[in-house]
Amino acid sequence: MMKRVYYVILLCCIALCSSCISQRKLSYLRDVNEMSADSVNATYQSIKEAHITAGDVLTILVNAIDLDAVQVFNMPVANVHRMTSTHSSSTSSLQGYWVNPQGNINFPVLGEIHVEGLTTTQLQDTLESMISQSVVNPIVNVSFQNFHVTVLGEVHHPGRFNVTDQHLTLLDALALAGDLNNYGKRNNVLVTREVNGKMEFARLNLNDEAIYASPFFHIRQNDVIYVEPNHARALASQNIPLYLSLVTSLGSMVTVILSIYRTAK
Repeated sequence: MMKRVYYVILLCCIALCSSCISQRKLSYLRDVNEMSADSVNATYQSIKEAHITAGDVLTILVNAIDLDAVQVFNMPVANVHRMTSTHSSSTSSLQGYWVNPQGNINFPVLGEIHVEGLTTTQLQDTLESMISQSVVNPIVNVSFQNFHVTVLGEVHHPGRFNVTDQHLTLLDALALAGDLNNYGKRNNVLVTREVNGKMEFARLNLNDEAIYASPFFHIRQNDVIYVEPNHARALASQNIPLYLSLVTSLGSMVTVILSIYRTAK
């Protein structure tokens, strides 16, 4: 009878150990230290601005001291009407410039302009140079309307996030989603990206310093990040808590029976 009790206790211990997640597996960049700085900096390339690609929607505003002179270069503001069961509302929104499959936008007065591959700063400089031929000291501001990233899987707040800062890293994107939860696999984060109409994929290890050298460390507009579940999540999905409860109840029952047996003797 005592052997059975020991056997039940052993099963409980094994189940508990299999469902626990070590602190080491929850950490990030555990292989990075002060000695890693030289090797990281040798391959790390900072990307401060995203490049415009086909399918992007841009907001472009032209200003100058003479506002009347630049009015023809700005698209009209669109009024959006929303109806509800109780009232209607109207809001104003800036119309965007869609980058067509050829990488061009159709700009007022200037006509079709090739913008694909440029940063917003480069496009600003280009437009200012072109508009300055008819306007004194124009100021152009360019921004993305559709810069977003999607984070799925084992994070606290999965979803699609609009981004205003074009300098976005993988760690920044995970922070937007509330960080990985305890079930997220740290060493196999998938980044999906569309480049020139084709899909590209990369799997990154958040514990490896080589992550900084990956072109996928810097997130681009419309990237999708997926965090895989680890082994503990797989066990949890198989009703392990229920099994532990049953094993615990069985152990208690065996203990009671053993006590009764000893009393009877």
